[in-house]
Amino acid sequence: MRIARFAFPVAAVMLAAFSPTVVGAASSRPVTLEVDAREAPKRLFHARLSIPAGPGTLKLYYPKWVPGEHGPTGPITDLAGLKFSAGGKPISWRRDDVDMWAFSCEVPPGADAVEVSLDYLSPADTSGFSSGASATAQLAVVSWNTLLLYPETKTTDDVLFAASLRLPPGWKHGTSLAVSRESGDKVEFAPASLTMLVDSPVLVGRHFKTVSLADNPPTRLNIAADSEAALELAPDHRARFQALVAETGPLFGARHYRHYDFLLTLSDHTAHFGLEHHESSDDRVAERSLVDDDKKKMLAGLLPHEMTHSWNGKYRRPAGLATPTYQEPMKGELLWIYEGLTEYLGQVLTARSGLLSAEQYREALALTAASMDLQGGRAWRPLSDTAVAAQLLYNARSDWAAWRRGTDFYPESELLWLEADTIIRRQTKGTKSLDDFCRAFLGGDSGVLRVVPYTFEEVVGELNRVAPYDWKGFWAARVSAVTPRAPVSGIENAGWKLTYGPQRPDMLRASDEVNRTTDERFSIGILVADDGTIPDVVPDSPSSRAGIAPGARLTAVNGRRYSKEVLREAIQATTSGGKLELLVENSEFFETYRIDYTGGLRYPALERAKEAPDLLSQIIAPRAAAAK
Repeated sequence: MRIARFAFPVAAVMLAAFSPTVVGAASSRPVTLEVDAREAPKRLFHARLSIPAGPGTLKLYYPKWVPGEHGPTGPITDLAGLKFSAGGKPISWRRDDVDMWAFSCEVPPGADAVEVSLDYLSPADTSGFSSGASATAQLAVVSWNTLLLYPETKTTDDVLFAASLRLPPGWKHGTSLAVSRESGDKVEFAPASLTMLVDSPVLVGRHFKTVSLADNPPTRLNIAADSEAALELAPDHRARFQALVAETGPLFGARHYRHYDFLLTLSDHTAHFGLEHHESSDDRVAERSLVDDDKKKMLAGLLPHEMTHSWNGKYRRPAGLATPTYQEPMKGELLWIYEGLTEYLGQVLTARSGLLSAEQYREALALTAASMDLQGGRAWRPLSDTAVAAQLLYNARSDWAAWRRGTDFYPESELLWLEADTIIRRQTKGTKSLDDFCRAFLGGDSGVLRVVPYTFEEVVGELNRVAPYDWKGFWAARVSAVTPRAPVSGIENAGWKLTYGPQRPDMLRASDEVNRTTDERFSIGILVADDGTIPDVVPDSPSSRAGIAPGARLTAVNGRRYSKEVLREAIQATTSGGKLELLVENSEFFETYRIDYTGGLRYPALERAKEAPDLLSQIIAPRAAAAK
């Protein structure tokens, strides 16, 4: 999974305790699932299930722990209209009073199935992930886990589903699921295990386009938008998406999917995030993300990140996240590998494919390093705890984020895996890199759908096979220990250094424009929304020391109504003795704060350290052309 960037708030080693799960190995009589999405514009979905069952107590579950979301995010409160019947007669049901996602009923004698009908109430609220806003008047994303109950089982691989979907008139669809039949507005899918069904959402919409990115294996970009104009994909932009797919070849050396479908939702009225699946990804961004230059920059790293998860997260997966059903709690302690390594590789692929230029990649990397250095919570919380507590931190408020720390296992781990990459290059005198680790640990045989769990010890073992080093100590010092400053050694090892100056990076400018913020955290320590709201203040920054706290509202700067231009001009004037006074509203009370600061505008950048080899340029250089 990937959240908005810069928005602040060979032979695989098998586990002895696990055998690799072959995805889609279900057998026996299927559960039938009929989903009616014709009222998707009202954010209302209807489902009917026929679940094979004999007489006696039947226990059913609503998926609780959603793969890729790393938490108990199954939207149980939006399940409505629940009715059970058998043999054409209603039967009563009851919810478990401890596990709210569990239901049971008594199947009467003579019955061989239970019929269940339910509605899913898709919210209008754009916060959250797949349980957030997923439908508009023009499009919808159908996440099967929101629309079904499933019988008690040892593994969801063993439960077979035969699903169908009815669409609003004139709407089209895209999915990685195999289609067995289409008739009018109804689509019938080939039977699949519950694992594969939940792992294969469907994107539907009135304004829809499918673009081929590769033929072997087939790779498609399916796009649904709230307007026809938003579907426009410039030829050079398409070529970069094609290059992305090509670049994953030499990086991983194998493809663990039979085909791959990007499901790209373009809307300002859905939740914005990315969610990985084995043969597809659910990618949701602003409506004009293909046609607006600033929004293109914010989109750039999303599809590379989610596609990387097909190898790291779906094929190889931390043992604590490889649960057999959707009811067992997941353990996120290795999310700094699952998400962190994916973040690093995704950003590298973004540059290798040209979705970001080399300069834009460096700007983004500098912003990541500088932002992590401002996390005051580093003084008490190790990076490992942000992973363990991921299920809590994903839903944490934006205020006090810098003192609390958030899901830092994404951005900070990008810095750590860069450092690991440079160490491998140094230890092997340039003959190997992290690419070799990826091919060995995440590669294997193409075309085979399976899950191979891994442990920290296995990761360390494979790193040592690529380049002997104290990898266990390396990760312990950076992940498990409290570290007061951001880890920038990887940047330095790569021949660059983090510096600060008055020039605002284009990537930060684009982020401010898209997110409607003014990011002055690197100077006076404050992030301000366009309406003056202060989402967060950097601990021990000039603004914090002056007494300003998150959640207040900036109304004036030096006696003039707040605007981003007025604020920046006043900050820059501090270099020549200009005062900086901020009038702030706090719960209907106003107070003027004098900011003790003389540094002017201050933004992060990477500067070339000419005494060291430029490994960073080598790391982001394209590989696909050389591999042909």
